[in-house]
Amino acid sequence: MGEAQPSAEQRPRAGRNLPAAIASGVALGVVVILSLIFYKWLFIAVIVATMLVAVYEIIAAFAHANMRVARTPAYAATIVVPSVAYVWGPIALIAATGIAILAAMIWRIRRGYEGYVRDVTASVFTIVYLPFMAGFLAMTLAADNGPQRIVVFILLTISNDIGGYAAGVLFGRHPIAPTISPKKSWEGFAGSVLLQGVVGALCWALIFDAPWWQGVIAGLVMTVTATAGDFAESAIKRDLGVKDMGTFLPGHGGMMDRFDSLIPNAFTSWALFTLFLGSGTGV
Repeated sequence: MGEAQPSAEQRPRAGRNLPAAIASGVALGVVVILSLIFYKWLFIAVIVATMLVAVYEIIAAFAHANMRVARTPAYAATIVVPSVAYVWGPIALIAATGIAILAAMIWRIRRGYEGYVRDVTASVFTIVYLPFMAGFLAMTLAADNGPQRIVVFILLTISNDIGGYAAGVLFGRHPIAPTISPKKSWEGFAGSVLLQGVVGALCWALIFDAPWWQGVIAGLVMTVTATAGDFAESAIKRDLGVKDMGTFLPGHGGMMDRFDSLIPNAFTSWALFTLFLGSGTGV
């Protein structure tokens, strides 16, 4: 998403170290591309590794607000849930997530009743928000043309950031939700919609050999969910009283700060791919 225009005497700024952000983004892209080229399971390993970092970050953020996530069930779910979703599909995804939630509820009982609801709520949120959503990305990869779907998923989400950033910096004047994320503007949102619709149309026509209008719909829908993810993470950080989720990625902050729009789009893209292209059968 883009940034709203500040006062007339001050030029809009990115609010982050752009060279470092670009370098870390390129490095992540290289890792993803190499994993997709050589073997699908390598990308599952990339998903699990990045989600483990993200889980670590959100556990630390909750601890800042005196909320204790059941760490062992959360970390176990991060490894198991995407893996079983890749191999066995949606039923396995739901079953593994349910088991992880029950395990977290039981695990927390050891500390007594004080703060039980608070801590279990944080634990369930962590499991559903990260490993469960990552499971949809794993199922996207499991399709016959899974690597192509992953590439399109990444291109669409990146175009959301680029379109929103460019339009927001150049034209942003009207914040969408100033109390949550004052730099995100309606003009930036329009830039995201425009670029992501164009990229979606091109991807559907050139990569999938499918009707271009399906790509436009995918781009529009994923703009909304990416924006929602961005605002959701901003709200989480403000509520918990943290500036960044971590420092893992130079120029971005933590893994959660980079993947705020990717997380909801993992589900949205899987649903759209399945609706328009079918589920696929290969592993």
